[in-house]
Amino acid sequence: MKIAVIIYGPPGSGKGTQANLTAHEFGLIHFDTGRYWESLVHDPKNAGDPTIEEAKKMFDAGILITPELTLKIVREWVERIGNINQGVVMSGSPRTLYEAEGLMPVMEKIFGKENIFPIILNVKPETSILRNSSRIICDLCGNAILKTLLPKGIDMPFCPICGSSFRKRTLDKPEIIEVRLKEYKERTVPIFEYLRNRGVRVHKIDGELPPNEVFKQISKAITTFSDVIS
Repeated sequence: MKIAVIIYGPPGSGKGTQANLTAHEFGLIHFDTGRYWESLVHDPKNAGDPTIEEAKKMFDAGILITPELTLKIVREWVERIGNINQGVVMSGSPRTLYEAEGLMPVMEKIFGKENIFPIILNVKPETSILRNSSRIICDLCGNAILKTLLPKGIDMPFCPICGSSFRKRTLDKPEIIEVRLKEYKERTVPIFEYLRNRGVRVHKIDGELPPNEVFKQISKAITTFSDVIS
């Protein structure tokens, strides 16, 4: 299916999880800007590169990496995906108004305005902090586990998918989450009004629901255009 789904939400809203589910359900390619940057800035091969080192400082502090550089990377990936006649789901990108203004005309040309589905997952700030501070990431496959979803008294020392050990991300420290929440409110939320003004349907979903219920709402929004923000 040649559509573009953009999943927005504050830290811990479940963007990555829902993007993976959406990619699987609708046959889309998932491009995760945050994970792309994380792998790039923490790759030892890039140590010493001044551009990457500067990006790493921003990433680890919870500050959005330079919009000009991010836009260039995301636009190239979207064009590649479109050129092979595939659809895309992106988690949290474009992240700034600058990026949206540079990317949306390209996406509309590739997919058509009616086939672009921005989805907003709304969660409370306290939920963001609770979820992120309890999240662990597999060192090998990147599988994420929320400890808050595990049965009481159950620990998970190894990844159930590949058996590797887990780690905590720098981004998931409470003080960094506070910065990321501020960045989201000030730099990402203004995009929603911009999209509405362009005539793009924007869908709002309760991200506090269990992941399976959130995904049902996302599927409904994509297939029936329901729950549209006026």
